[in-house]
Amino acid sequence: MHIKKIPDVDAIRGGEKHSGELHLTEHHIIFVFPNILPDGVPPQPNAPKTREVYIAYPIIANCIFRPCPSISGRPSFIRLRCRDFMFINFSCADETHAREAFEYIRNRTCRLGTIEKLYAFSYQPLKLEKPFDGWHLYDPRAEFRRQGISTKSVDRGWRISSINKDYTFSPTYPGVLVVPSRISDNVIKYAASYRSRQRIPVLTYLHSLNNCSITRSSQPMVGFRGNRSIQDEKLVSACFSASATVEFNGVDSAVSETAEPSPASSQADLQDDNLDAESDTERLEDELIAGGDTNYDSKTGKRLVYGAQQSNLIVDARPTINAVVMQAMGKGSENMEYYKFAKKAYLNIENIHVMRESLNTVIEAIKDGDISRLPPNRELLIKSGWLKHITGILDGSALIARQVGIRHSHVLIHCSDGWDRTSQLSALSQLMLDPYYRTIEGFIILIEKDWLSFGHMFQQRSGPLNHEKWFVVERDSMAGSAIQPGESDGRAGEAFENALASAKRFFNKNRSNDGNAESDGDGVNSPPDDPSQVKKPAPGSPEANEATRPNEISPVFHQFLDATYQLLRQNPNRFEFNERFLRRLLYHLHAGQYGTFLWNSEKARQDARATERTKSVWDYFLSRKAEFINRDYDATIDDRQSGRERLLLPKLNEVRWWYQLFGRTDVEMNEYLDIAAARVESIGGYAMGGVPMPSMPGNFTTSPNSGGNRSPRPPASPQPPSLPLSKSVLTGVESAHEALTPDQRTTVPNNPASLKHSASADTPGAFATNLARLRDGVTGLDIGRGLFGGTSNASSGSGSASKDSAERKGEQELADMSTSSEKGSMEMS
Repeated sequence: MHIKKIPDVDAIRGGEKHSGELHLTEHHIIFVFPNILPDGVPPQPNAPKTREVYIAYPIIANCIFRPCPSISGRPSFIRLRCRDFMFINFSCADETHAREAFEYIRNRTCRLGTIEKLYAFSYQPLKLEKPFDGWHLYDPRAEFRRQGISTKSVDRGWRISSINKDYTFSPTYPGVLVVPSRISDNVIKYAASYRSRQRIPVLTYLHSLNNCSITRSSQPMVGFRGNRSIQDEKLVSACFSASATVEFNGVDSAVSETAEPSPASSQADLQDDNLDAESDTERLEDELIAGGDTNYDSKTGKRLVYGAQQSNLIVDARPTINAVVMQAMGKGSENMEYYKFAKKAYLNIENIHVMRESLNTVIEAIKDGDISRLPPNRELLIKSGWLKHITGILDGSALIARQVGIRHSHVLIHCSDGWDRTSQLSALSQLMLDPYYRTIEGFIILIEKDWLSFGHMFQQRSGPLNHEKWFVVERDSMAGSAIQPGESDGRAGEAFENALASAKRFFNKNRSNDGNAESDGDGVNSPPDDPSQVKKPAPGSPEANEATRPNEISPVFHQFLDATYQLLRQNPNRFEFNERFLRRLLYHLHAGQYGTFLWNSEKARQDARATERTKSVWDYFLSRKAEFINRDYDATIDDRQSGRERLLLPKLNEVRWWYQLFGRTDVEMNEYLDIAAARVESIGGYAMGGVPMPSMPGNFTTSPNSGGNRSPRPPASPQPPSLPLSKSVLTGVESAHEALTPDQRTTVPNNPASLKHSASADTPGAFATNLARLRDGVTGLDIGRGLFGGTSNASSGSGSASKDSAERKGEQELADMSTSSEKGSMEMS
């Protein structure tokens, strides 16, 4: 193996400087430096003389080269930011050596041309990995057999179809599809054209106790003309009525509008204790979904058990306006006049472009992690909205889990193409419902099924071949100057890009079909790449198909892992795996060492013969399983004992930064949130009980745990005791008869009609009408603050916002975590 060695290199990481040698191989950067023990630590026998830091080329997210002539006596810098949030700065006294190193790194990162030059295609597994075969760990037939679906078992209303066995029916879907037993393949063929990319509604999960299902699909092709498909309506209806007929354990059940009665339930799910434990947000969402559903049987007068009130649901993960915009592009959302057996819930989960910009802002807040130990920029952390997005995804997933596990109803999930937000919601809701997926093996199966098999675009979202625009040579005027904290890391142009993205948020008439081919951006385009920096491969070539499109990069799978971390953090004994398992999984998402995440679909992996030419990432984890075991794991499932229930729901007000991932401490990332949460709790107690509010730690200027390194904070401005009315990702529920939005019941009790608008958002010619109604109906709602340029009812003096302390901003972030995002709608106005 050829190794290029660069001597006399200083590396700065976390504010610490080490001197050593840079080794450049075909697939890794290796920094070798002496193993010097800290003062007072006795030397250990057989201790290595040197230490090594490995950096895989594909994991580089940004590389800045700042040359400086050697005669100046100042070093040249190569500054790296990695996708696993490692920040490191290399300095070299010899400019020629530094430039050679930069070119060597760039050529092996963004100029490979094809993924077949990645390390995965030449990697030889270690001895401990050879006994494992992660490629064949997931067998779809075995997994659905575990769920109770098999040709040899009792018909539970579902069958395995081979209609896509050669991937000609839907190239981005799995080869094995589970569909309702009473729907023939012929009906499915006719229904396919009505769903984007032929991603029809198919089963992904069947609840073992109550026979209720989670199905997933892409958006329907409704368009301005209000197109409909009888076959699609039959398919969705069959999905919502595919349960076996089971008696309800001595409890009278409600009969839904579907063909089959509501399925049986576990006794524990029916206990009133579970209902009492609901948060205000959950209760608001459930009330909105239930709508006009009665709590009593009109014939017998008996009270209906909560779980028996079946309310089948179509979940559209997009903001309502985004779905209406897609209707103008020939797509859209279901016209509920034709799906009278269900209701539709709009969530407010933003598209891939918004999520990418959010993470970029987080990176901006922590980007000086190489050259200093300064704490993150809290202003930017709050501005990023990252925790609000994570909370919204968790909230939407919990809503689905409650529908299936408590309300004993069926749920169909889709977004635009059904491979980004749909995968997040589907996988997380199953993680909450099924303890099997909380084991190491089960979590692997969950990722294989709902992410890899169902066609999440890992190659497009991760960009393993990198991009030329992420390698920057600083201009000559900057050469030789020292890098200072807060200085641009070469991404200054992104501010312009973000502004341009806002200007082009809707109806970008100049977008190309090819550039948007794999987008799940709700018809929203990010700015085009700078043609001067992009060398376009020949159209139709493998290089063109595999080339990284910066506009398609998005942390979708990262958000899923972050949301899983939140559940693990809140329930430390309910998961077999530990936090490091999730962190290493994110690393290998980008490292290019294994073939698991290098393609966009099951078909693409099969066409590339991935199982023959590369190794599975699961070989790495299974061969080192002991390293990833959670020592506090309790596998006991007992619905009668608190803390051991089958169903696991998130505490949305306890979402925190995944500080280990960002290479920071809990205090650095989360202390301001903990202080704000304590302040909110104190204010809430003051408002409800009239108890004098204790002094809060917002009155000192430096945190006692920071050692004086924390950002100064002015005293908190006095604020009246108040809490946000609603913190829900749910923005509206639509049925065949009416569309509902969360109402401010405490402020407008006498005018509920003003918060409703007519039947379906997708009836022909309804686009302008619904847009106007959305403008009027959402502007005044706390749940949609800022939409269409509206303002919140809670206004204050113009100067007070600038005087709020870090604690108040942390409190505002807590309040905003679960509210609907403001961006998309503001850009419409």
